[in-house]
Amino acid sequence: MSETLQTTDVAASDADLLAQTAIAVREAGSALRERFGEVVRYQTREELMRALAANDDAALDILRPRLTRLRPDAGWVEDELDGGALPPGEWWVVDPAEGNVNHLHALPEWAVTATLVRENQPVLTAVHLPLTGETYTALTGAGARLDGRPLHVSRTADLGLSIVATSQARPDEDEKVVRRVGSSITAMLFDALVVRTAVPATLHLLNVAAGRIDAFWQFAGARADLLPGALLVTEAGGRTSDAEGRPWTPQSESFLAAAPGVHAEAVATLSR
Repeated sequence: MSETLQTTDVAASDADLLAQTAIAVREAGSALRERFGEVVRYQTREELMRALAANDDAALDILRPRLTRLRPDAGWVEDELDGGALPPGEWWVVDPAEGNVNHLHALPEWAVTATLVRENQPVLTAVHLPLTGETYTALTGAGARLDGRPLHVSRTADLGLSIVATSQARPDEDEKVVRRVGSSITAMLFDALVVRTAVPATLHLLNVAAGRIDAFWQFAGARADLLPGALLVTEAGGRTSDAEGRPWTPQSESFLAAAPGVHAEAVATLSR
């Protein structure tokens, strides 16, 4: 009995924590929305990095104190290119401006994300799209939601009838990975109905969780790119793995999230 009560208390605590996390990402999103509109011009990589950092800082000035108050003992990860396993314990994995380059170019595909990871497993996530006002949330064992409405992946069972998506290799990626990205897109162009290619990864994964597209894959990748969407897709009834169909972890060299009906076909295509 005591174990059951303890589990229930933790679930209730995590649900409240998710609600507070959603408030924090919405507030950070409002700060970024105020900075959005005009194309930010840059002539050098240094100028680009300064512009990216200015957006990150505007959101982090809100996110860091609020999330730290919620979980004072949790670690903090904000490097969007970091990958691999985290040390034991709780960690906030945050992307303060997911799709930051899009924001600088006055393109609408960007978001604010915050995910709590406990013992290397994502426990809860909140993703806010400031331009639409939408907030996607997921809590382990409690489902995925869009502004409170349950999300479900698609029922498509034929890759040939599917819309699929991928991101791109990150800056300065190894040539082997870049070529693998290109060959995978070619393979999907033969097997899927429509192939979408864009950044950021999180927005594609929101669409998988919502049943708008049927599969997303990526090679390499980083925790902040994939953890929010991985939890959303799983809680919406989808399947996640690496590109060969093996269980996905942040140490994996590839990632696949798909509706159950097309997952096996997607693995076969990506494994060719």
